[in-house]
Amino acid sequence: MFKNHPKGLLQAALSNMGERFGYYIMNAVLVLFLCSKFGLSDETSGVIYSCFYAGIYVLSLVGGIIADRTQNYKGTIMTGLIVMASGYVILSVPILATSGNISWLLPLTCVALFFIAFGNGLFKGNLQAIVGQMYDNFEAEAAKKGEEALRIAKGQRDSGFQIFYVFINIGGLIAPFVAPLLRSWWLQVNGLTYDAALPALCHKYLNEGASMSGEALENLTELVNKVGGSTADLAAFSSQYLDIFNTGIHYSFIASVVAMLISLLIFIFSRGMFPTPGKKEAAQVVEYTEEEKQSMATEIKQRMFALFAVLGIAVFFWFSFHQNGMSLSYFARDFVVTDTIAPEIWQAVNPFFVIVLTPIIMWIFSSLTRAGRAISTPRKIAYGMGIAGMAYLFLAIYSMMQGYPSAEEFKALGDAAKAGLKAGPWVLIVVYFFLTVAELFISPLGLSFVSKVAPKHLQGLCQGLWLGATAVGNLLLWIGPLMYNKWPIWECWTVFLIVCLISMGVMFGMVKWLERVTK
Repeated sequence: MFKNHPKGLLQAALSNMGERFGYYIMNAVLVLFLCSKFGLSDETSGVIYSCFYAGIYVLSLVGGIIADRTQNYKGTIMTGLIVMASGYVILSVPILATSGNISWLLPLTCVALFFIAFGNGLFKGNLQAIVGQMYDNFEAEAAKKGEEALRIAKGQRDSGFQIFYVFINIGGLIAPFVAPLLRSWWLQVNGLTYDAALPALCHKYLNEGASMSGEALENLTELVNKVGGSTADLAAFSSQYLDIFNTGIHYSFIASVVAMLISLLIFIFSRGMFPTPGKKEAAQVVEYTEEEKQSMATEIKQRMFALFAVLGIAVFFWFSFHQNGMSLSYFARDFVVTDTIAPEIWQAVNPFFVIVLTPIIMWIFSSLTRAGRAISTPRKIAYGMGIAGMAYLFLAIYSMMQGYPSAEEFKALGDAAKAGLKAGPWVLIVVYFFLTVAELFISPLGLSFVSKVAPKHLQGLCQGLWLGATAVGNLLLWIGPLMYNKWPIWECWTVFLIVCLISMGVMFGMVKWLERVTK
């Protein structure tokens, strides 16, 4: 797999895999954890999740600027890992949320999320910039051997970033199992079992007590008996269940701390193999004529215009794709049979498909290249938007055929009525299949595109801009739960379908121009 690729790619990928493993442990449960821990509504939890997710990518822009100005990419990356570990340490402390402490406990949780977001901003884009520099150097060495060697070397960049992306998803595949398994284990230690709907009812009883509606009280009593609890004192049971339920999740964040430290050690021991973007150019003094300066300035402007054009499309992709941690997680919790599989675990389907499908897609792309029918990176991104739309087209048609109401109306139904309407797990598998194929056409190839068009002295900044576009898309994620809870959910999925189709059309309209800029 690593044959004919730069030395150090494996070590960079492993360092990134460790960080992503720790991150995806937390991300897999975050939006549902905020609901179960603090009793927040889906919408409020969604706003916090959106701000956190946007913060990760906005701060990647800050991290890129810091690394570009200091020219200390490696030090910035290591600092990021340490800051992230600090955030996970705070999250790992199990404290029961009560009406008396929520005023400081919820802000403390948000502070921990800020540390994770800021550390991620220092780490993520700058490691990608280093990988891009590896390929710059790789191509420069190939150019010395002739045009054919250079052509082959340039063809390796897209596949190199796809390999890098696979290692991200190896961590992402394992991570979603950690928190649910620890939570279920801790519940069993305390003589209880897992139920996804119970935390919300426990919070509702603690807030409303005797004024709780008869139907909700009946549902609570039924679930308490189901998980092995006692209905003698529902207030005491509710507090106990919430404490045990969330303590198991807190323990999983310890694994995130360990993952950050492993990633840091891999990077420290391998850093001698990594280039420093911009270092060679800073050491060279070259005199240029005014015409040459003007030509270079024009080229840089064209490259930056092309970059911002693709960033605009990326905003709408991530707005649609990252619903996997938002409205699609709620869909898994509410509308899908999860008696044997916790809703968080469904997020492992996406990285599983990434690992399985990446070699197939790489083979298809390389076969087309050998046959003289190579697909350009901008065209691949346009196809990816269309494939993402297919995921939401399927989900919209299925939800319409099932006659699904809004999530709020669905959750108000009795248990028997809900059980008769719930979807089988295959629905999520189909949706994640299409979303994953779209991701493989857009995310790693977007990183490759950025590394191609970025001026050499702005590589960290440009990788940060790509992540900044992701931030804007993530900042809009809260719209998903809002539609999901208020509209018949097929209408919610149709909105995402329309977004994907419009983005695909715009991208196809720019393809020829983008292909000229990246030649």
